[in-house]
Amino acid sequence: MASILKSLSLIADATRVRILLLLREEELSVAELQEILALPQSNISAQLAKLKGAGLVTDRRSGKNRLYRLPDVPARERESHERFLSIVEAAGAEIREVKRDTTALRVVRKKRANVAQAYFDALAGKFGRHYIPGRSWKGLAETLLKLMPPMVIADLGAGEGTLSQLLAQRAKQVIAVDSSEKMVAYGADLAKQHGFTNLEFRLGDLEAPPIEAESVDLVLFSQALHHAQQPAKAIAAAFGLLKEGGRIVLLDLLKHGFEKARVLYADVWLGFSEVEMIEMLEAAGFKNVETKIVHREQKSPHFQTMLALGEK
Repeated sequence: MASILKSLSLIADATRVRILLLLREEELSVAELQEILALPQSNISAQLAKLKGAGLVTDRRSGKNRLYRLPDVPARERESHERFLSIVEAAGAEIREVKRDTTALRVVRKKRANVAQAYFDALAGKFGRHYIPGRSWKGLAETLLKLMPPMVIADLGAGEGTLSQLLAQRAKQVIAVDSSEKMVAYGADLAKQHGFTNLEFRLGDLEAPPIEAESVDLVLFSQALHHAQQPAKAIAAAFGLLKEGGRIVLLDLLKHGFEKARVLYADVWLGFSEVEMIEMLEAAGFKNVETKIVHREQKSPHFQTMLALGEK
C-alpha cells in the first residue's frame, strides 16, 4: 500500500475519491465507471493510472475488458487500510455527486445481471415474425389484461385514450387525464360510443391531476412524462393520488440526443436516464423502484423505451 502521505494527497481530488468509493463496492471497467461518473474516458483512465501507480487500485483482464478493484491487503496492513478507507468515506460525504454514483452503480449492477436477458429480448423480437395461425400480440395482450385484478387506474397524459380503453375492459374504474381539450372530448366520445361506463376523461395537467388524493390503485404514464414541464412534480403528484400499497408504472423514452423531437413531437424532455428516473421516483417517496429497457427501435434515431416501476 502507498504511504499515508501519498495516499492522502491522492484523495484530495474528488474524482479519485468517487472512484475509490465505487471500487470498494464493486469491480468495474472503465466503461462502467464512465457511465456512472458521467466523465470523459480519458479523465477516468488518467485517475485510475494514478491510483494504480500508488497501489490503491489493481486491475485484471476479463475478455476484452480490464476490470478495476481495490487490492487485497495483507493482514499486517489491514488496520491502516481500513483507517484510510474511513477517511475516503468521510471525504465522500462532502461530495454531492456520491449519492448519484450509488444510484448509478445500482443501474450498472442490474445491467450486468440482465445480460442473459438479451436472449429473451431476441426471442421476443421473433414473435410475430413468422406466421402461425392464431398467434398475435393483440391476443397476448388481451390474455394478460384478463389476469389483471379489478383496480382504480389513473392514466395520466392519456391522449385519445387507446390504452385507457384497453384497461377499462378489466379495471374497476379508469380515470384518463389529458391537458388537451380536444383529446379529452374525443376520448370521452369514443368511450361513450364503445359503452365504457367505467372510463372517465378529465381535463388537467400532469403536475396537478384532478383526482382525489389516495383514491387510486395504479398510476400509469405511457410516453407522457417527457411532455411534462416538471417531471419530478408530476411523479410527486402521482404519489399523492395512490392508496397505500399502490403502484406507479412509467413507460418513457430513454435519454437520447434527437433534438428534432422537440419540434416533431412537441417533446419537452429528450427522454430520461435510468438514474434520473430512479432519483425522481425515490425523491417522491416510492420504494422498490425498478427500471428496465424494454424496447429498442431498429430505425434511426433508435429510440429506446424504459419501463419504471415503484410502490407507495
